[in-house]
Amino acid sequence: MKRAFPLFAGLAMAAAAPALASLAPGAKAPDFTTRGATAGRISTVNLKAALKKGPVVLYFFPAAFTPGCSAEARAFAEAIPEFTKAGATVIGMSADPVDILADFSAKDCAGKFMVASAGPAVVNGYDVSLGRTVTGPDGQARAITARTSYVITPAGIIYYVHSDMSYADHVRNTLDAVKRYRATAP
Repeated sequence: MKRAFPLFAGLAMAAAAPALASLAPGAKAPDFTTRGATAGRISTVNLKAALKKGPVVLYFFPAAFTPGCSAEARAFAEAIPEFTKAGATVIGMSADPVDILADFSAKDCAGKFMVASAGPAVVNGYDVSLGRTVTGPDGQARAITARTSYVITPAGIIYYVHSDMSYADHVRNTLDAVKRYRATAP
């Protein structure tokens, strides 16, 4: 099931859309601080701090090194120059532990953007739990998240949501949403 809509234009649609992600356009994005990695280097990421630079594309993916998640990460990495030109920061999120994400950030993300570990509070706050666990490459069981992309304005408001387990349209749709936001931003 898909759900994709921009702020205001999609508010009427939100009530009728399948509830894959409960944060609809216009909602306040929950702030978080967590650990993540860029190009294999582990560091801390804070949403509020990232938003000071401009809009943030926060995309949740089920699990690192799975075929769809790897393809999506490579597509985001290829599009980073366009996101940067539009003034947006991309942050990938999953429930994977940070050591696995460090490897994923260097390989599938080509070192181009942060991928961070979404703990239970972040997963619940963004309502992206699939309600099941998988065993990761480290042998540990962990929750997996829905494939949901958010565009968040610098004011911390959800502008756009795309929730679909197929990775195919996430990059193009979120980039288009960032461009629409930039064209209308104060």
